[in-house]
Amino acid sequence: MHIAERFEVLLAAYPHADGRTWSGQEIDDATGGVVTRSYVTNLRKGRIENPGYEKLRAIAKALGFPPEVWFDEDLQWGQDARMEPTRERAGIAEKVAHLMQMPGEQMTGKAYTDADVARLSFGDLGEKDVEAIRTGTLHNPSVDQITALADVFGVHPSYFLKRVEKPALLDREAMEIFRDETVSAIAHKSLRLPDRERQMILNIIRQFEGLHEDDDGA
Repeated sequence: MHIAERFEVLLAAYPHADGRTWSGQEIDDATGGVVTRSYVTNLRKGRIENPGYEKLRAIAKALGFPPEVWFDEDLQWGQDARMEPTRERAGIAEKVAHLMQMPGEQMTGKAYTDADVARLSFGDLGEKDVEAIRTGTLHNPSVDQITALADVFGVHPSYFLKRVEKPALLDREAMEIFRDETVSAIAHKSLRLPDRERQMILNIIRQFEGLHEDDDGA
């Protein structure tokens, strides 16, 4: 779904206090000019395909929905897109820095470098882009940059917009999973599949697990 279509769905799901759809001027006023009336118009008309994080967050705050809803894969026309808001603490820079502390994909046990992330983005991110996002110098990464980061680390883009206290720490088992190239590849590929197909993969793995248990008991 195009970002303009998502915006229309969210405008319908989170109307103004009097029941009307928010006007561009009202969003302009509610965001303190961060999102101008003309920006709203261009976003609705599909002229803006890659809005920055600060714009998305400002609109979300004004309309009253969690920022991660922008990336909800199940968002569609006629759907109740409402979600319960939670407290926002950890920012994008902190989350990226946390993910980069995980072992790299070459089983070295070392954390990711800016160069590693840039290389794994296959040209979508430059090394300086990664550094700027990680350090908070670039406080307004675009949708494309957020999506590229999500692809590198195998997380959903909404991870970077979720309102959480702080990123969850990975336990030892999770660290071992990321060190295993095959397991990591399965996780990354499965992430992009619909829930039904992911469940099918899980069922297949459980069948193999059952076969090995039978062999052990023989």
